[in-house]
Amino acid sequence: MIAIIKYNAGNITSVENAVKRLGLPCKVTDNIDEILCADKVIFPGVGEAKSAMNYLKERELDDVIKSLLQPVLGICLGLQLMCRHSEENDTDCLGIFDAEVKKFPARDIVPHMGWNNLERVRTPLFRDFDIDDTVYFVHGYYAELCRDTIAECNYILPFSAAMRKDNFYATQFHPEKSGRVGERILENFLRL
Repeated sequence: MIAIIKYNAGNITSVENAVKRLGLPCKVTDNIDEILCADKVIFPGVGEAKSAMNYLKERELDDVIKSLLQPVLGICLGLQLMCRHSEENDTDCLGIFDAEVKKFPARDIVPHMGWNNLERVRTPLFRDFDIDDTVYFVHGYYAELCRDTIAECNYILPFSAAMRKDNFYATQFHPEKSGRVGERILENFLRL
C-alpha cells in the first residue's frame, strides 16, 4: 500500500488520483502506524511552509517522516519541507536535505508557473527520461542547488528541480500534473 501523507496542504487528491490511475492501492492518511507500515510514502503538497510544519509537529509526523526507511517521494511543498529551512515565514523544516529554500527574486514573473525542461537528471527516478521531456512547475520558492540535487531547472536562476538522499526523493515539479512524463516518473518511484 502507498501512503499519501495528509497534512493540511492542497493537491493531495491529484496525487491520489494519479496513483490510482497507475492501478496501485493508496490511502491518504496522517495515521502514524499506516505511514510506518506503507510500502512507499508520498509527501505531496501545495501551501505555506509554516502552517504545514505546524500541522506536522502537532501530530508528531515531523519525526515520523524523518525516520522512514521505505522510499519516500516529496512533491512541491513536500520537497521544500524536506529541506533544512525555508525563507517563507522563516520556517525551520525537516532537514532531510541540507539546503535552504529561498524566494525567487522579483526579476521576472513569480511564481514560476508552466512547463520546463530538466537538466543534469540522474538516478532511477528519471529512467527513460528524454532531454526534450518537460514537466509542470508552480512555485514561488525554490531549493538551492546542493549535493542532493538530482535534476536542475533554470528559472531566473538555477535551482533543484529534484533531490535525493538515501531513500528520500523529491521533486519541485508536479509529476501528477505532468502528463505521460510525470506518470513515468511516478511509475519509476513506485518501482523502487
